[in-house]
Amino acid sequence: MRPTASQLFGRTKIGGSSCNPVAAALLLSVCLGFPPSVATCPSYCLCASDIISCSGCNLSVLPFDLPNYATRLDLSHNALTVLAVDWIARPFDRLATLVLSRNSISQIEVNAFAVVPHVLHLDLSSNRLTVLNSSVFTGLKELKELLLFGNQIIQINPGAFSDLHNLQRLYLSGNRLMAFPLGLYWEPGGPHNLTFLDLSYNRLSKVPVQSLLSLAQQSGIYLQENPLICDCALLALLEYWMWKQYRPLVDFRGEYPCRDVSEPGTECSQQVALDLPLETQTYQVEPGKWLRVPCPGLAPPVQEGLVVFWVTPRTVVNSSTNDPNAHLAVFSNGTLEIRSALMEDSGMYGCVIARRHHYDPTESLEVSVVVGNLSTTSTSGSAHRGTEHFNTAFTTLASCVISIILVLLYLYLTPCRCRESRGGVSRGWGRRALILCSDPREVESGQRRSNGKRVAFLEPQAEDSDTGVPKTPVVNLGHITTEGILKNGSRTVGQTLTDTSHVA
Repeated sequence: MRPTASQLFGRTKIGGSSCNPVAAALLLSVCLGFPPSVATCPSYCLCASDIISCSGCNLSVLPFDLPNYATRLDLSHNALTVLAVDWIARPFDRLATLVLSRNSISQIEVNAFAVVPHVLHLDLSSNRLTVLNSSVFTGLKELKELLLFGNQIIQINPGAFSDLHNLQRLYLSGNRLMAFPLGLYWEPGGPHNLTFLDLSYNRLSKVPVQSLLSLAQQSGIYLQENPLICDCALLALLEYWMWKQYRPLVDFRGEYPCRDVSEPGTECSQQVALDLPLETQTYQVEPGKWLRVPCPGLAPPVQEGLVVFWVTPRTVVNSSTNDPNAHLAVFSNGTLEIRSALMEDSGMYGCVIARRHHYDPTESLEVSVVVGNLSTTSTSGSAHRGTEHFNTAFTTLASCVISIILVLLYLYLTPCRCRESRGGVSRGWGRRALILCSDPREVESGQRRSNGKRVAFLEPQAEDSDTGVPKTPVVNLGHITTEGILKNGSRTVGQTLTDTSHVA
């Protein structure tokens, strides 16, 4: 039993109140045998190949018949206020770039981006967003770049960026954030591959210095033009970043507080750094042993309450927490203690502290730690070098022997040998080639001499033939010059080169 039209499109009153014109038109086209028409580009939009631009059209809702073949959709400079679940009539499976900037969007419903699952670049800048709720970007698993600058965001709820596994660049500049969104890096499902974070022009007064020392090794974090409190921890961070030539700080150095680290006015104004040039020191410890490493350039006594950070190959620790069971600990005087050293502890260690001192890039604020037995390492290294020298000498000797053998084979097993014969016949080894080696003294006086070698290739014949066929006479080419042979270009291969007047 086939379904009726009312079952397909809902109840439609023909003689009375309501009628769905879209459903009626679709039903009529199906009944007449015509397929439904493909959505066309609206007259107020610009459609070029796979790009659709409806920018600056003062749209508060999107048109129903918007084509969904686009890979780039520009809806900027309109009047959109809410992104509901059905804000687009049909899914855009090919869409890679979605531009929604310069609208009035203040609310985004959960699963609003499920209709654009393959978007790589999303621009929501210059809107009126204030709070980013949990799972607001659900469905954008392939998103790589998200632009949120120029909004009014004051709060980012936990899980707001969940599902953004591939997000690499996030722009949050020009908002009203007062807390660093640290959950971006540790929340489950968050953008753990984030390599660029712009938090400039917000309202941050403090930042997690210890976390930034660790995060800055894998991503660029921009903090310029924030009202940051210039305490000792922040000063230590900025000094260390400047010594490391951290690009987000170097490029915008004039837009950070504590611009001149030599001017007084902060609580850590005590001179705690030595004036001597710093060189990289190396410390060695055997596995399982304990090692204490002093902070390079730090002159005792250390100011009370001054926090010292150590950037290790695996984590960042500071002197404000002292756990007796921890693997790494920092004392109040800045000394780092490695307890029960492991092989993974080997690497470069940086001591970060507010020194109020300009450091030359050639000076080192880091030390090298080697976990292992130096004697064993030295012995194994010597043995390895000895093995390499032996292998090199053996290879050289074998090459020389092979070269000598090849030279001897060339000298004693040469395929062509010249032997003088009264009959003028010279048989080469293997009888495959005949080389006529004439002696000038045996040439007749009336014979014209020729410059250059004279070679004739003959067909091989049996040495002792019983057929009785006479052997091919030797051809004397002494009177034929090389110039004459070259000029006779009409002679074909296999033609007999004989002269009856000179046959022996």
